[in-house]
Amino acid sequence: MHPDADLSHRVREAGLRVTRPRLAVLSAVQQRPHADTATVLAAVRAEIGDVSHQAVYDVLDAMTAAGLLRRIQPRGSVARYEARTGDNHHHVVCRSCGAVADVDCAVGHAPCLTASSDHGFVVDEAEVIYWGTCSTCSPAHPA
Repeated sequence: MHPDADLSHRVREAGLRVTRPRLAVLSAVQQRPHADTATVLAAVRAEIGDVSHQAVYDVLDAMTAAGLLRRIQPRGSVARYEARTGDNHHHVVCRSCGAVADVDCAVGHAPCLTASSDHGFVVDEAEVIYWGTCSTCSPAHPA
């Protein structure tokens, strides 16, 4: 299947009308995981030309609400978007440069992922952010 046809199919399946800005936003986020709005806007403008900031915000909101995108916002960071959805994965964030990477769900005994009290909520997701320093920002370890 042609990449644009696959994107169109995903947008339609999510109950959204297929438009050039929606296809461009979805493509931009798929190619740039954890992209902020400014990065998505620049990629969309490079692909389809002039598009307003508000139009990109609206598309990001609609696609997030439809489940096509996931919005994350680590403490102290701008909102970021990713196309990896529905698998309850987590993230690791560099305290120095802000780099973000995916971390698959915890394996083995993970008591912090089960709420000690759900206060009557039906819990369907646990959001975990691991904080540290990425390999680029970490000082070299002495041998």
